[in-house]
Amino acid sequence: MRGKKKTLKREKSAMTVSMYGNLLFVLIELVMAVYTSSQAVLLDAVYDGIEFFMLLPSVLMIPLLYKPSSEKRPFGYMQVETIFLVVKGITMTAVTLGLIVNNLDLLLHGGRRISFDTVAYFELFACVLGLAVALYLKRKNRSLNSPLIETEMQGWKIDCVVSLGMAAAFFLPRMLPDGPWQVLTPYLDQIITIVLSMFMLPAPIRTVISGLRDLLLLPPDQETVESIHQIVEQALQGTNYAQIQHEIVKTGRKLWISTYITLDKDEISLLKFQQAQTRCIEALGKEYTDFYFELLPLIEFQQEQLSTV
Repeated sequence: MRGKKKTLKREKSAMTVSMYGNLLFVLIELVMAVYTSSQAVLLDAVYDGIEFFMLLPSVLMIPLLYKPSSEKRPFGYMQVETIFLVVKGITMTAVTLGLIVNNLDLLLHGGRRISFDTVAYFELFACVLGLAVALYLKRKNRSLNSPLIETEMQGWKIDCVVSLGMAAAFFLPRMLPDGPWQVLTPYLDQIITIVLSMFMLPAPIRTVISGLRDLLLLPPDQETVESIHQIVEQALQGTNYAQIQHEIVKTGRKLWISTYITLDKDEISLLKFQQAQTRCIEALGKEYTDFYFELLPLIEFQQEQLSTV
């Protein structure tokens, strides 16, 4: 119990740092978006603003994720996290599509000139800040393995790469000599915004798809399924069974693994069965931090046996 409380505090602390870092980002980006009239900076501001408002309930939600499962809640509160991530992914997708449409409209109406140097230097600053927060979250998540922190870390990494790319793009007018390409200058901000939006779009869509799979209690990705199969079957080597079946479900950060084995004999040693389950749990624990595993004998009845019961 004490270990769980310590882990909860560490996760909440990491998410709080991400939240305040995000708030700082949003405030600076809003000021810069108004000052420069840049759609690209506005994209960052809106995106990070949504991140901030979605982070507020996520920080409050963390204690629920550490409550144990019960008869009323056999999966605990893990699906609350999944629902939250799905809502966040849908919101991000909708905002990104909206910005693409808005900037296409600006392109068709002559574009807009902005202060490229100001935006470029600001994006360099944003890149450094994003990298610092991403490295902090990565260090914190080494022992926590939290999907919430992992999602935030990936978001900061994307922000860092995007800011670096934007800085390079907005330095182009300074680096390139005057020429026929200058006619494209009013459209540069909108072009960059649309390209960035297309670059960002797959991440929230993947979050939605993954979350819906969890909510529908479908198996996780094929790589995870194959890894679990290999670990369990290797741990069961030497156990006398004729057939093996796996049921794997993911809710939020937790994996629920049920392995059914068909015994090749009518008798079973409970001690050996318990030892086999322990070996599986130890092997899985080297790869996964939050999971539930049960090893069960698969008992099949013939029709004639059922009629005599």
